[in-house]
Amino acid sequence: MTIVERALELVPNDGRIGLGTGHAAQAFIIALSQRIRENGLHVEGVATSEETASLARRHGIPLRTLAEVGILDLTVDGADEVDPHLDLIKGYGRALVREKIVAASSRRLIILVGEEKLVAQLGARGQLPVEITPFALPLCERRLSQLGCQPILYRKENVPFLTDNGNYILDCQIHPVSDPPKLEMEIRSIPGVVGTGLFLGMADMVLVGDREHFLMIEERRRAK
Repeated sequence: MTIVERALELVPNDGRIGLGTGHAAQAFIIALSQRIRENGLHVEGVATSEETASLARRHGIPLRTLAEVGILDLTVDGADEVDPHLDLIKGYGRALVREKIVAASSRRLIILVGEEKLVAQLGARGQLPVEITPFALPLCERRLSQLGCQPILYRKENVPFLTDNGNYILDCQIHPVSDPPKLEMEIRSIPGVVGTGLFLGMADMVLVGDREHFLMIEERRRAK
């Protein structure tokens, strides 16, 4: 069994499903569309990015807005880091704010990762994306530097990248974080910060697979 197949087992008929962004989420969306065609599964999706919305439409998954569906049954997404407490760093795919909003609107957040994404401490991979309003760039760069988070403006084709929300992304160069809630609070207190890639206390289940074929290695659940 793959982690994608395991995630499909958790999708209820007539469910309202948050659709994540990134490699693992894309694999889930394609498998979900096949389940819809072959088994008559009925779901409605809410996309976490325009890229995901385009993929879902191409594969025939009906999409709704958060305003239309309200509370979601579950969201299936990927992550860039997962620590032993199931806390996450997300956002390397540049959709972190919409991902966090959709996740917070869901009864359950299911995360699909390759084993290489497991870390002993958040920040092990050295990067934390932070979404900011463009007007606040000088302030955010200065304040993040003062926190020891060396910010680098993410550019695409040599111009500042704009998120689906019309914002910039600062990739903060960080070391392993000893107190993620404190860092989240400090960054969020900076005027102009829209959101960070720290997803703390949000994941209910993490499905871990090998990096090539997503073959299931283990299933981790948040302690109640």
